[in-house]
Amino acid sequence: MFEIKKLYYKDILFIPSLVIPKGSFTAIVGRSGGGKSTFLLMLNKMLSPTEGEIYLEGRNIDSIDSVKLRRRVLYLNQKPYIFEGNVKDNLVKGLVFQHRSVPDDKTLEDTLNRVHLFVSLTRDAKTLSGGEAQRLALARLLLLDGDVYLFDEPSSALDEKSEMDVLTSVFDWLKSKQKTLIMVTHSKAVANKHTDRVLKIENGQIEEVSYE
Repeated sequence: MFEIKKLYYKDILFIPSLVIPKGSFTAIVGRSGGGKSTFLLMLNKMLSPTEGEIYLEGRNIDSIDSVKLRRRVLYLNQKPYIFEGNVKDNLVKGLVFQHRSVPDDKTLEDTLNRVHLFVSLTRDAKTLSGGEAQRLALARLLLLDGDVYLFDEPSSALDEKSEMDVLTSVFDWLKSKQKTLIMVTHSKAVANKHTDRVLKIENGQIEEVSYE
């Protein structure tokens, strides 16, 4: 899916070679400020490497239109943005931006249930808690049905039990759709249970680790 060749970013990251297979679930771990989020941002061209190349299915992402790339490679920020309006307005915002049809309310409610957000579609989105807002942004991304999902601490505002419940539900859906997931997380439990591979970024280098 992704192939990294001699990627260098300032004094933060140096990855000589890395392959992330299609349909795989990869966790990225390491200390805060170590380059984990930077790496995610480069995978959909929100940041450009100082040197090196990133390929998506054999094609250098520099040659792919940024808008088209980001519709395939979806990114979830750790601190999601909530728009004015109700839950439904926020949930369908990505589809509206892409000029795509909006599903019926039953489909929207099913998507909210998938992320364990049991609120009315008509509720003012600005009244949601931090954890609820994070789940709403996650549901919004699932509706876009991309090929690759980049999650940056997708459950940082949730307690441990809620985190595991939400991520288990979401990851089951992603696996059923044969999506590719690359996720930054500080949770060893999440990395160990839900991903095929754990990569640690340390001193700008990336290495495979195991928590077993």
